Parts: sequence; C-alpha cells; structure tokens
Amino acid sequence: MTHINTCQILHHGKSYHCSISMAMDLIGGKWKGVILYYLKDKNKRFSELRKNIPNITEMTLSLQLKQLEKDGLISRTVEGNKPPLCVTYALTPSGSLLTPILDSLSSWAKDISTNTQNETSTLK
Repeated sequence: MTHINTCQILHHGKSYHCSISMAMDLIGGKWKGVILYYLKDKNKRFSELRKNIPNITEMTLSLQLKQLEKDGLISRTVEGNKPPLCVTYALTPSGSLLTPILDSLSSWAKDISTNTQNETSTLK
C-alpha cells in the first residue's frame, strides 16, 4: 500500500513537503553534518574546525557556519572588545538534539565500511 504524505511544514518562511525534506535541507550537503559532528562534544573556534576538517576551504566553512547559525543549529559567540577577538561556535539546544543522530550516522558508516571490506575480501 502506498502512503502519500500530504503534510506541509513551514520553517523560517520556507515550505517543505515532508519533515525529511526539511531535515536534509538543514543538515544535508557535504559539510554541515561534519561541522555539527565536530561541535557535538565541545565548542570550537574557526581555526579548530579547520584543523578537524582539513579538506574544507575557509570560505566554504565560513558560509556553512553562517547557514547553520541562521538555521538555529549553532551559535556564534564573540569575546573581547578589540582584535584579536575570540569567536567560538557551539551547538544550540536544537543542534544538540542532533547528537544521538550524528553518533548513529557515524556508527552506521563504520559498520557499512567494515561490512563492505569484509564482503570484498570474501569475493576475492
């Protein structure tokens, strides 16, 4: 039996046809989940995130952080009155709700990586 989801979700003025569409818009893409994963245990500065995610460019990291902040998943805190300012990023309460999901995704990826390696070994 086919189930048709007619639920419309509105978030920050944008309409989504289902909750998964909204979730993937908020955390999908190449870098958002990775950034959230590295913020799940500790607040970090921009430079720390760059070290954790070496393949991301500074511009891309900056854009993704701004988007995650706009979407309410992370917060940006500026400390100090004059340069050098200390800017840290942290998960918001909404972002923190993603922690078990990010942990599950990490475990799942490790599991299928191991299973794929085992399947490849037995095929040889």
